[in-house]
Amino acid sequence: MEVRDNLGVQVGDGNTQHVHLPPVTPVTWPVRVGVLPPVADRYQRRAAESELAGMSGIVLSGLGGVGKSQLAARHAHAVWRDESVDLVVWLAAVTRTAVISGYAEAAGRVLRDLAPGISPEHAAAAFQTWLSSTGRRWLIVLDDVQDPADLKGLWPPNTPTGQVVVTTRRRDAALSRDDRRLIEVGVFTEAESLAYLTAKLPGRDTEHLRALASDLGHLPLALAQATAFIADKPLLTVADYRKRLADRRTLAQVLPAAGELPDEHQATVAATWSLSIERADALRPEGLARPLLEIISLLDPAGTPVAVVTRANVLAHLDVDADAVGDALGCLHRLSLITLDTSTIQAHALLQRAVRDTIEPERLTPLAHLAANALLLAWPAHATDSALAAALRSATNALHSHTSPALWEPEGHAVLLHAGRSLGDAGLLAEAIDYFRDLRRQAEHHLGPDHHDSLHTRNAIAYWSGQAGHHVEAAAEYERVVADSARVLGPDHPNTLTARNNLANRRAVAGDTANTVAEFEQLLADRLRVLGADHPDTVFTRNNLAGWRIESGGRAEAIAEFERVVADHLRVIGPDHPRTFLARHNLACLRAETGDYARAMVELEQLLHDRRRVQGPDHPGTLAAHYTLAFWRGPVAITELQAVLADQLRVLGPAHPDVVLTRRSIQVLSDLAQDGLEGKLGGADELGVTAEGRRDDPRPADGT
Repeated sequence: MEVRDNLGVQVGDGNTQHVHLPPVTPVTWPVRVGVLPPVADRYQRRAAESELAGMSGIVLSGLGGVGKSQLAARHAHAVWRDESVDLVVWLAAVTRTAVISGYAEAAGRVLRDLAPGISPEHAAAAFQTWLSSTGRRWLIVLDDVQDPADLKGLWPPNTPTGQVVVTTRRRDAALSRDDRRLIEVGVFTEAESLAYLTAKLPGRDTEHLRALASDLGHLPLALAQATAFIADKPLLTVADYRKRLADRRTLAQVLPAAGELPDEHQATVAATWSLSIERADALRPEGLARPLLEIISLLDPAGTPVAVVTRANVLAHLDVDADAVGDALGCLHRLSLITLDTSTIQAHALLQRAVRDTIEPERLTPLAHLAANALLLAWPAHATDSALAAALRSATNALHSHTSPALWEPEGHAVLLHAGRSLGDAGLLAEAIDYFRDLRRQAEHHLGPDHHDSLHTRNAIAYWSGQAGHHVEAAAEYERVVADSARVLGPDHPNTLTARNNLANRRAVAGDTANTVAEFEQLLADRLRVLGADHPDTVFTRNNLAGWRIESGGRAEAIAEFERVVADHLRVIGPDHPRTFLARHNLACLRAETGDYARAMVELEQLLHDRRRVQGPDHPGTLAAHYTLAFWRGPVAITELQAVLADQLRVLGPAHPDVVLTRRSIQVLSDLAQDGLEGKLGGADELGVTAEGRRDDPRPADGT
């Protein structure tokens, strides 16, 4: 490459030219170019340091504030002191111009034959040529590269004696190749966070420090700035600081101001990310990354399903299609603002908080409702994916926590009730009860005790208490719900009728069966009068009435009634509805109880197949269907019941009532087998095989 243009002043008559070269002075090795940033106080050694040794090309990538530059600085300081390394260059590589200028300065230090006035571009090219041919050892650090395109044509060469370390928030595909490795730098481990905080805040309670590290998401930059904030306020305890963090203040109120930053930090935590957000927003599709990040900032930092931000209502709000949202998510991922895989979005909790701080109060409630509606749209109609349901529940809880009381304006959003029901459907009964108790307190606080949402939460508490086997407590709560519903909504309101259904069921299950059939007959008459014969609730009442009539005899008549109930369910609400599955289950069990085993087994096998198809293999209803099928096989099915038990333990946990029932059934059938008894267990009802014949209504929504 020609780099010796304009090497000196020409003298003579124009025919003979002489070039006067500047005097050449020898280079004094080693050469150091640039100013290394100081290593942070109480620097914590990290696993990534070992990966910096011995590799010729390394890209340290990650979210702003995770300590990429500190890792590079620590490595550079060690090399800087090593006189066997001839050249160390540290460049703040925020622009292409800065890189070229830094290379030109380095060229001036190691190439003594450069001409005065040579352009920076030519000098930089000469420096790269020298790097590729020299046998001297060298290290080039390009810190804080903002755009991989800035390094096009400027990457230091890959040589046996040289090393390049790049730090960047970008993780574009262009940064990674065979001759350089991209290392994702994450936050501190819990041990690293605790060691740092203990060193910076000596004498403080270890558990408070551990909790503080978790509050700050183990982000090194945030830990440093938080400790500076605490240290500057002698009367502020770690516990008090954590309360400030938790009380919805902005980050600016709980971290140092620009003039109070430690370790020569150049920006606050929030400002550290603002440039990355601007750059992501400028990438194609322009202007979409920031509004998308606002929605993400309201959801779960640990992982929100991608499906949430591609729902129709979100696309309409952003006025784009799903492909554009996918591309914008890619932009946020490239800038390390989120971590994206094919199904999940993760974002650091403090980054989310910084973004929420920029959302004007008048926009927060509409955005919260937008996200809540998207969560509902993303929820599968039946719980076929337990992992997806769990992620949606977590995202709902995060949304509610981040935006409260937005989801109570003007009344409780349906997603709050749906998330609780999803807990129960997953077999997490104790968690569902606790969830709805807390939701009841919130509903009564925001809306009053007589609001229909408050009544809904009480119905849900009673329902899941009943499912958990707390029948007396459930019946008592239903009594109160019936009385208050009749007073507030009126005796013929669908919710009042639903509460009556639930009360009659729970009273009977709790042992008070004397008036059950009469109560259901009256309820059926009222639902026929108010709702009509083909309303799903009316059909459902017939299912429950037929189930309780079995208790007073007349099983043959009950079979005929259940056949009509199943036919009406198929006609009114369809073959794949959970209530239809319930009615089919009851009919098949009744056939088995009356001795029609062959037909019962065919129907139970088909029911299990359909539940697996619609609800998935791990849905509690599917597991219950498998249990029932295995049970009616008798003592020969103990092995199958043990397989059911293993699945129930994995999905529902050891305390779930279905697990207790299956254990008891295995024991009873084992005893029968040991006694040499043949056939089916005569006391099936005692084991609850037909317990699904009478059901509460879990629906917390208005009669739909």
